[in-house]
Amino acid sequence: MAATTTEVVRRNLRRQGVDWRGVVVEGALLLAMLISLGVLVLLLGRILAQGIGVLTDRGVSFVTSPMSSLPSRAGVWQGLVGSLMLMGFVVLTSFPVGIAAAVYLEEYAPDTAFTRFVTANVRNLAGVPSIVYGLLGLAIFVKGMSNFTGGLSVISGGLTIAILVLPIVVITASEALRAVPQSIREAGYGVGATKWEVVRSHVLPAAAPGILTGTVLSLARAFGETAPLILTGAVTGVFFTGSGSFADKLQGAYTSLPTIVYGWSRLPQEEFQRLTAAAIIVLLVVLLTVNSTAIWLRNRYERKW
Repeated sequence: MAATTTEVVRRNLRRQGVDWRGVVVEGALLLAMLISLGVLVLLLGRILAQGIGVLTDRGVSFVTSPMSSLPSRAGVWQGLVGSLMLMGFVVLTSFPVGIAAAVYLEEYAPDTAFTRFVTANVRNLAGVPSIVYGLLGLAIFVKGMSNFTGGLSVISGGLTIAILVLPIVVITASEALRAVPQSIREAGYGVGATKWEVVRSHVLPAAAPGILTGTVLSLARAFGETAPLILTGAVTGVFFTGSGSFADKLQGAYTSLPTIVYGWSRLPQEEFQRLTAAAIIVLLVVLLTVNSTAIWLRNRYERKW
């Protein structure tokens, strides 16, 4: 007579010995984690060793100074302002459109071949190299819409970055919505709520922590992009912002923190190599600040639910 499932489980629990295959897998995973952490610590240690002297000597002036051809006067203020302006385009365009598209695909769109085709293509677009989006921005925003964007400008760069992270926003928001238990929707329908009332008052608040995490990860990727910005007008050398209006600056030249890092890293002077490390530290601090804010907001939503 074949042993029942209960007997098999009981016998396995009483069985003595070591699961060598499990030990090997656990050891391999631990080794992979240690190697990853070792590489990360090595890179961060090298960057800190090179750049901490600049931040110690110059302090806040390194952050508040404009770009310059003189290492002793060069700073990252223009790049910081340019990056924040670009992120403004991402927040105002990519996030609302991406979250709305995810809500439609998960809550309203019927399960048809066309819907599955759109979903598959959105996932494929998330893996397209960023340089391809740079070429797209160059063709559409810089060349095709130059009367509106001003050609090589902040608008062109911001819209290009927004399109680059849009598939990621859609995917992460869709996964967060899919993770909401179906019982929450059924409870809303059971008390007579409409579909939009269920989505607005139940589904979206429950999915907010996951959506927020995905959008912040998208923002972090957008903040670190360089290649698309170079193709759409980001300046790698010294430039002057001028005294025009805010609209004029949106249609004018710009730079970003990653672009400054790229430009300085190509210069042969040792002073600029140290400035490159210091700029990387500033970039990491900004990203950690954004991520910490997102974690705080996510935990606040999770406590409510």
